[in-house]
Amino acid sequence: MRRGPVILVDDELEVRLSGQQTLELAGIDVIALASAEEALGIVSRDWPGVVVSDVKMPSMDGLALLQRVRDTDADLPVVLITGHGDISMAIQAIRDGAYDFVEKPAPPEYLVDVVCRALDKRRLVLENRTLRRELNSLAGMERQIIGRTPAMEKLREVVSNLANADVDVLLVGETGTGKELVARCLHEFGGRRDCRFVALNCGAMPETIIESELFGHEAGAFTGAMSRRIGKIEFADGGTLFLDEIESMPLHLQVKLLRVLQERVLERLGGNDPIRVDIRVIAAAKVDLREACRAGRFRDDLYYRLNVASVTLPPLRDHPQDIPLLFQHFLVLACSRYGRPVPSPDPILIARLMAHSWPGNVRELRNSAERLVLGIPGDAPDPGFSGTAGDTVLTFAQQVDRFERDVIEQALARRKGRINQVAADLAVPRKTLYLKMRKFGLQRHNYR
Repeated sequence: MRRGPVILVDDELEVRLSGQQTLELAGIDVIALASAEEALGIVSRDWPGVVVSDVKMPSMDGLALLQRVRDTDADLPVVLITGHGDISMAIQAIRDGAYDFVEKPAPPEYLVDVVCRALDKRRLVLENRTLRRELNSLAGMERQIIGRTPAMEKLREVVSNLANADVDVLLVGETGTGKELVARCLHEFGGRRDCRFVALNCGAMPETIIESELFGHEAGAFTGAMSRRIGKIEFADGGTLFLDEIESMPLHLQVKLLRVLQERVLERLGGNDPIRVDIRVIAAAKVDLREACRAGRFRDDLYYRLNVASVTLPPLRDHPQDIPLLFQHFLVLACSRYGRPVPSPDPILIARLMAHSWPGNVRELRNSAERLVLGIPGDAPDPGFSGTAGDTVLTFAQQVDRFERDVIEQALARRKGRINQVAADLAVPRKTLYLKMRKFGLQRHNYR
């Protein structure tokens, strides 16, 4: 599979043909040009390639081309090549936004490696922009239940069909798969949208108070009941009652809930008057309720009453192709919440996200996005850089710099500051290594 395109600019024909041949033999499509002005006629904000340019050229030189390209798109990688440069020029070029600086004549394998990394960066930048545009274009349920895979399209279809059916629904899925989000979509896109959505986590309520929370109580019903209290079921009248972690509900309350589901009638604690309620009940479980029934932890009759319509939410590991889009969505939400600029995840981070098993599912992914925005290091997958709470969000280039610095520091420590061995380990020329060390303020004597 070929890669590219790459604009290669050099006013010397032989050098230009040599560079073109090197890159094309590596499977990279090349547009070889003799002047910077020609290159500017091709590049644009959506152009998918990178620019490799000699520095010393008549008319417009490589440094001027760099600035013009950055004016068009600051995220378009430009690699500068020169046989006349010095360290100060190289450092200034990198400070001005050059992706990398290669000394002429560049070893073919090194030039190919730099160009491939630049192409990877460009591809990721354009993918991130596409994801943001796609997120901005989403409407309706697609903006709530996000994903492009068949699993998520099927989930949206099922939820859309059930939203207006006004039947009780059982949601089943691992923790963090978005059961409350789906419950809210069933409410907001259904006929009860103008009434209350009342949520109760059965697993978070102590057994001593959950009955009062659900059914309410009359004054004097028990010690401390100084006045009448309206329970969640009654409060949801006309709307939707969402019971999360229904498997945690005590068995004796399951009987009372079954009556509400069957007759839409309840009695407050300490009261005798039946109270009619018009509610839709959505229950959610993170375990197999059939297995809970066999184990005697859940009533069969309640399970079958709840299971009028059942929706299974897929774990994130079953649709990893949705991870980049979801992660971008969570980045935008977190940046809006904390007033931070939206960072661009680097390729290493995206690879880690895609490879991670996500036991905490979408909730865990959202937490990773928030840690990235806040600059807080976390557990696997590592957010791609080290930092502390309150740090300024790193740009893509800053994240790459930190990664490069870490790699060089590790090699210096491993080789005890011996530059020849470090350069060999990293497969870079000594001059490039010195440039990087000077850029990052690294001294080899500190590692001897």
